[in-house]
Amino acid sequence: MIQRFDVGARLSEMAVYNGVAYLAGQVPDSEDLDIAGQTRETLASIDALLARAGTDKSRILMAQIFLTDMADFAGMNAVWDSWVVPGHTPPRATVQAPLANPKFKVEIVVTAAVASE
Repeated sequence: MIQRFDVGARLSEMAVYNGVAYLAGQVPDSEDLDIAGQTRETLASIDALLARAGTDKSRILMAQIFLTDMADFAGMNAVWDSWVVPGHTPPRATVQAPLANPKFKVEIVVTAAVASE
């Protein structure tokens, strides 16, 4: 059975199937923060969704990070590095891309294991 969270007309924020949580791209709540602030807000949204699925950031299987400007790479990484669990850093890709809201500097997509090993 597929379990969907926060279902809207266009997308769900998360789907859980066969022991894996698939999150939609998460963005910051505040448009006017710098890259560090926007990254912190985005990661907090990821934490909250993962908790609702019964998992956490130590079980992330893959992360995809979209930055509107690669000049923000170091600032995003500083926040990311303090957020990830040492020894459980997931495979990750980071690319530069325009985002749906031009005031957003970052969007992050993750998949995470839910079922116990």
